[in-house]
Amino acid sequence: MFQSLADKMSEAFKKFKNKGKLTEADVKAGMREIKLALLEADVNFKVVKEFVAKVTERAVGSDVLESLMPAQQIVKIVNEELCAIMGKENEKLVISSKPPTVVMMTGLQGAGKTTHCAKLAALYKKQNKRPLMVACDVYRPAAIKQLEVVGEKVGVPVFSMGDKLSPVDIAKAGISYAEKNGMDMVFIDTAGRLHIDEVLMNELKGIKDAVNPTEILLVIDAMTGQDAVNVAESFNSLLDISGVILTKMDGDTRGGAALSVRHVTGKPIKFIGTGEKLDNIEPFHPDRMASRILGMGDVLSLIEKAQENFDEKKAAELEKKMRESTFTLEDFLDQFRQMRNMGSMEQIMGMLPGMNKGALKDVQIDEKKIDRMEAIILSMTKKEREKPDIINSSRKKRIAAGSGNSVEEVNKLLKQFDQTCKIMKQFTSGGKGKFGKKFRLPF
Repeated sequence: MFQSLADKMSEAFKKFKNKGKLTEADVKAGMREIKLALLEADVNFKVVKEFVAKVTERAVGSDVLESLMPAQQIVKIVNEELCAIMGKENEKLVISSKPPTVVMMTGLQGAGKTTHCAKLAALYKKQNKRPLMVACDVYRPAAIKQLEVVGEKVGVPVFSMGDKLSPVDIAKAGISYAEKNGMDMVFIDTAGRLHIDEVLMNELKGIKDAVNPTEILLVIDAMTGQDAVNVAESFNSLLDISGVILTKMDGDTRGGAALSVRHVTGKPIKFIGTGEKLDNIEPFHPDRMASRILGMGDVLSLIEKAQENFDEKKAAELEKKMRESTFTLEDFLDQFRQMRNMGSMEQIMGMLPGMNKGALKDVQIDEKKIDRMEAIILSMTKKEREKPDIINSSRKKRIAAGSGNSVEEVNKLLKQFDQTCKIMKQFTSGGKGKFGKKFRLPF
């Protein structure tokens, strides 16, 4: 996410860091580098021009040029101005005081409306809401079926009336159904086109007028850069959208859309899609995104991910097993599964301060390692998982064959488990009371 931009910004800041004292000429030379980095990231030219002007004006002030650490002051100013153009703080969905809250999903074809309709519904279902998805895309082949499939995966019902009725009638009927069945959130999946046309916009305005949605969210593909900003501007002028969802933020996106949309439309980015899985959606936090762009990491998002996957009961059981030295291979696997639920290792490490592309380039992250470990452990008998000491050479051959791995891989896993148990004994040797309730394994 924004890796190319982050690398170029880092290079630009080196021009400041290599000097003990800065002159106005030094600042302007460094800002030219930042300006080029933003333009190459496909940030809107007007946004770049205004951003550079504001940062330069603040950076050539006496507080910076006469500072003992001017380079850090400039980074601070850039960080603050990045936050400002992206919206300063996260803006949540407006929840209607009179249910149901109606969220109308709009956007061009291929941006990810249907998938993100399900992602949002699943996200709010976790928050004890009762969502309903309404299939109003009656044109795209299999659009209704796709919504039903993703709805089934996330456990959210889908209201559909086939592809013969008008989307306006389906939307009204869907909301009526939600009201009768006690559903407090409705996500309307509307049709898209390959480009903006009058027919599409008239239909969307018809739905808007008929159901008076609480939110109109525009789903745009972050990979399209400046084109995404043009789309946002057009949809906003015709529909007066309330917010944006940026999708495909896990790709090699240049960042132009995220840094331009809010400034150009005046409407906030509310969520970002960070992958293909139906739980790969995050609230958009401008301050955290600015930190990622400047290579400062995103520790708050990392903590939130850990908390989402943290099981208090399991942690208490694990602590007891560690005290009593009854930790098994089943427990060992469960810890890795919880870590994997937080996302890919590359995503997790990318949230740590200083862990940019350069820091990770020589690190080999094998995402399939946990899958192999899982296959090996699941190929064992219950007794073998509880007492790995009984696993002799013949058992290892059987486990290797059953899991599709080599005996060497089985030995590696058993050695890793043994080392983990030794670490645990060191932790527990100090007696009771040494652990906090939220002790986590060091892997």
